[in-house]
Amino acid sequence: MRYLALFSLLTLSAFAADKDFPLVPAQECHPRAGLPNFLAKVNQPGAEVRIGYLGGSITAQQGWRPKTLAYFQETYPQAKISEINAAIGGTGSDLGVFRLKQDVLDHKPDLMFVEFAVNDGGAAPEQIFKCMEGIVRQTWKALPDCDICFVYTLTEALAPAMIEGKFQRSASAMEKIADHYGIPSIHMAMEVAKLAKEGKLIWKAPLPKTDEEKKALGDKFVFAPDSVHPHVTTGHELYLQAIVHSWAPITAASKNVGAHVLQAPFIATNYERAQLLPISKATLSSGFTKLDPKTDAFGKRWANRMSDMHKADKPGETITFKFKGTRCSLYDLVGPDCGQVIVTLDDQPAKIVPRFDAYCTYHRLSTLMIGTDLEDTVHTVKVEIHPDQPDKVKILAINKNTMDKPERFDGTAIYPGAILLVGEVLP
Repeated sequence: MRYLALFSLLTLSAFAADKDFPLVPAQECHPRAGLPNFLAKVNQPGAEVRIGYLGGSITAQQGWRPKTLAYFQETYPQAKISEINAAIGGTGSDLGVFRLKQDVLDHKPDLMFVEFAVNDGGAAPEQIFKCMEGIVRQTWKALPDCDICFVYTLTEALAPAMIEGKFQRSASAMEKIADHYGIPSIHMAMEVAKLAKEGKLIWKAPLPKTDEEKKALGDKFVFAPDSVHPHVTTGHELYLQAIVHSWAPITAASKNVGAHVLQAPFIATNYERAQLLPISKATLSSGFTKLDPKTDAFGKRWANRMSDMHKADKPGETITFKFKGTRCSLYDLVGPDCGQVIVTLDDQPAKIVPRFDAYCTYHRLSTLMIGTDLEDTVHTVKVEIHPDQPDKVKILAINKNTMDKPERFDGTAIYPGAILLVGEVLP
């Protein structure tokens, strides 16, 4: 959880490049065109209704996601409502737009909540436009009856703008896309910001357990254990109540039942063409082995996100492919036994990219960027395992982590599972 909390905070240095981006006045709910298709279906007796939750670690928690699911189930008992949990901690819309089809759309949602305002906290507005619009356009192209709602969360680091009555920059950027497509949005942290402004919010603390601790707290409200991921019984309860408060105005605005029609894009370079392709679409050298989820326990662990995960651990093993498009990365794992790779794109100088960082005491999903904002032409990619391991002791020390068992960290492995591409792989 520690890595997930710090993911967004470590990106805040990117704010400087777009510090003049205009911030939107804070408002808990913008109903816009509402959620007419969802509401029409959920009121039908016996209807099978699916709600998708696409987001980061705040959505992955047992917090606002299961709380709102329960609220909808209680509010609409005549329908059979289930969830599609598509939350992955430490990831933003720049991964969400690629995994959208696999993780959400293939499961046929009737409503999709999109929560990336925290993990997009350091992203440039134009990048947010590309990704969030790509999510909208992919969804309505595949499932024109699916309604979408943007929801925004908050951390202490992102709070100053909200305390001054403005959405944080990431949410302000997302509002441009919501306005363009008539998508309702809910800022679930308006009450959080209000309490912070009144000096009644404790951003980071354990919940009081004893009567003495509760008394000492007075009228203060403990939000989260880490200033990011809310306590389920406090911060997440405020997030739930924001959606409950917003439901009446959203319902009132939900008048035009029918397929969503895609209009001209907000930004021409949006990621409507983003796709996730199995790594087997590339040419893998002979040292790669597929971690078949049917027979391999480690492969099974990741199969819901990467069913085509492969492993190689010998220096010199390669992944090669050609594509036509504007952005390319690999969807992989980083972890204790991982090393580093040599990445070559076209005739550019090769670069060494670690697949190990200061949080690699365990394996987790990651992305290996190959190229972005490229000319929409043919590109050639080669990824090769480097013979040398990075200085893992030094890297772990950045976060005061150590090797519990040195043999667990020995290795130059890579675990590619997919190609994330705005474009098409070529033969």
